[in-house]
Amino acid sequence: MTKLKLLKPEEIKERASKLENWQVIDNHHLLGTFYFNDLAGAMHLAVKVGHLAEEMQHDPEMIIEAGKVELTIFTHDSGGLTDLDFEFAQRVEDMGSNM
Repeated sequence: MTKLKLLKPEEIKERASKLENWQVIDNHHLLGTFYFNDLAGAMHLAVKVGHLAEEMQHDPEMIIEAGKVELTIFTHDSGGLTDLDFEFAQRVEDMGSNM
């Protein structure tokens, strides 16, 4: 993957304002938390996120618990947040809200 341009703090703030289930940590990564009624719901999202990660060549960190999926994302090659991270986060958010 080509090194992507890091976003400036004001760009991060603007893009993050459009995401409901994500928070910005230290202007470096995004933390997304999605809640479900059971483990099956959480696993369903986790599998979909895995397919999306492969499609977008992204490497999210994922914690799966009964009723909860927590994702940490940033562009490793760039060392922080890029447009790719916000595109990924929005697509995951769209998936989570359609479940």
